[in-house]
Amino acid sequence: MNQLRDKIRSIQLSNVKPKLLVIGDLMIDHYIIGGATRLSPEAPVPIVNVKKETYTLGGAGNVVQNLVALGANVTVAGVIGDDDAAARVINILSSEGVETHTIIKDSSRPTTVKTRILAGSHQLARVDREVTDAVSMAIEDELIGKLGQYIEQADMVLLSDYNKGLFSPSLTQRVIIEATKHGKKVVIDPKGLNYEKYKGAFIIKPNRKELAEAAKAEKINSVETLQEASKVIFEQTGTEYIVVTLSEEGMVILTELTHKLLPVKATEVFDVTGAGDTVLATMAYFIAAGLTVEEACELANHAAAIVIRHVGSATTTIDEIVRDMERN
Repeated sequence: MNQLRDKIRSIQLSNVKPKLLVIGDLMIDHYIIGGATRLSPEAPVPIVNVKKETYTLGGAGNVVQNLVALGANVTVAGVIGDDDAAARVINILSSEGVETHTIIKDSSRPTTVKTRILAGSHQLARVDREVTDAVSMAIEDELIGKLGQYIEQADMVLLSDYNKGLFSPSLTQRVIIEATKHGKKVVIDPKGLNYEKYKGAFIIKPNRKELAEAAKAEKINSVETLQEASKVIFEQTGTEYIVVTLSEEGMVILTELTHKLLPVKATEVFDVTGAGDTVLATMAYFIAAGLTVEEACELANHAAAIVIRHVGSATTTIDEIVRDMERN
């Protein structure tokens, strides 16, 4: 642990900020928060007296905010609508110093907004505004045209797939091929059942449920069933690593021949929302900073343990990760 901690301190002292390019599904998480003390006379539902509304970045935006909190130099690419929510996305990113020139506005689709209605800490309903059809070829071409120089400048490329229509097989492969051409490693948080589109990635990071569905595995409840499911993905993608997050149980790093279990570091678990984004960001940040995959995953495990102690999506810092290491 002392050796890893010394490496982290060396990264901090160098003042060199890894350059990360995040390509992904950008969205707004909208919270309507209030109190509910009576039922509506119109239907058997609570009446919520609104006290507060908040807007935060969701999806790939949460990955971006985790990277910013760690101290990375971040560029983000994706497709949003041409609406008020889109302006909110750009404003939040710009206020955090994130490069947004590679975000494309598409007036034919809305910016994804997830509205959650809460009475106290209890979620009563969620309303989604979104279109999940694949982006048009014209939009895809425009995005790829803008990405070239940013891929070349990046230390690493992250794909944050929330299955909202951005990552068609065509666009995903064009990004990976372009990154490979420039010698850049691609780390992917996947969604959906078609993992063949991720062929050529360096790391693919599903959670246990996502892996089971993609590999058509009946159940993943042991290291053996985890390895069997992973074999399917290795054959489909040729990826070097599969990192499987296991919620409050930690994570497993797999290659075609080996596996390593990293037990969870959390002493308290309140909410695992956004923990996968934290793992993706922390892992990529430290690999880009020069650490091994195993070292980066160890630190990502600590980062996840920190954020799941909070309700809702959260971020952490390098100093907090070091303190968590020392406590454990």
